[in-house]
Amino acid sequence: MSLRRHLPHYMMIAPFMVLFAAFFLYPIISGFFYSFHDWNGARPPEYVGVANYTKILHSRDFATAMGNLAVYIAITVPLGILVALGLALLVDSFTGRWANFFRNAYFMPVVLPAFLAATIWRWIYAPNFGLLNVALGWFGLGSINFLNNSSTMLYSLIAVDVWVSAGFNMVILLAGLKNIPTELYEAARLDGANKWQQIVHITVPMLAPVLFFVVTYSLISAMQVFDKPWLLTGSSFTSYGGRRNALLFPVMDMMGRAFGGVKFGEAAAYGFLLTLAIVTVTALMFALRSWSARK
Repeated sequence: MSLRRHLPHYMMIAPFMVLFAAFFLYPIISGFFYSFHDWNGARPPEYVGVANYTKILHSRDFATAMGNLAVYIAITVPLGILVALGLALLVDSFTGRWANFFRNAYFMPVVLPAFLAATIWRWIYAPNFGLLNVALGWFGLGSINFLNNSSTMLYSLIAVDVWVSAGFNMVILLAGLKNIPTELYEAARLDGANKWQQIVHITVPMLAPVLFFVVTYSLISAMQVFDKPWLLTGSSFTSYGGRRNALLFPVMDMMGRAFGGVKFGEAAAYGFLLTLAIVTVTALMFALRSWSARK
């Protein structure tokens, strides 16, 4: 009787549950199964135990990709958040049409298609005639091949990533700024606090929950970086990572193993190792948040 009464409700959520099972649960379960098998997509999978995981962990490309990722995260996450916070404070200082203009202008890179953003920056970074090299020429500096020099490639990518992601983080932080009571700033000004002291002692503490979200989201996004380095280096499934693998990252390595090397078992194991790393980092962030809240 209870099932019959609630049957219309179950039918309403049935399409979502079917799609969720088909496009989310099934790929996860099948990927976990194939991670313990040697499979090229054509012949039946052959069970190899943890050999795929062992092979990846001892791979030179895996070490290179994780090293690049560590440097990339260490720079792009704090730098991107600082830039976004600065933009949010700047936009918050304007009102009316100027606030809308700057908010839309800074958010524009977020909505640009990835291939278009990569095309713009490949033109900026182009040797000899690129916008950045032309500017360097005005100061008597020589041309730099930003996307083909292993010592500059990673930092060139970081600049692109900050340019693209700062607008999204800015909007989130700006929403947080709007919820800070203005009375706090007025009281601080009456006590003689300057602008920097107001930011340090009022803005940042009041933005703590929003900053936590932005930092966590930025870390998760950075650990899955793929499209920007792939497009900037003109990569394919058989040739990726750029010169000396300077822009090799875990997701790129995983895609190359799957569709370039036709090693879907290794790629599945790679995906679960990366997932484990993301879950671990996220759990540490929440643990740190809980610990700081108890202090």
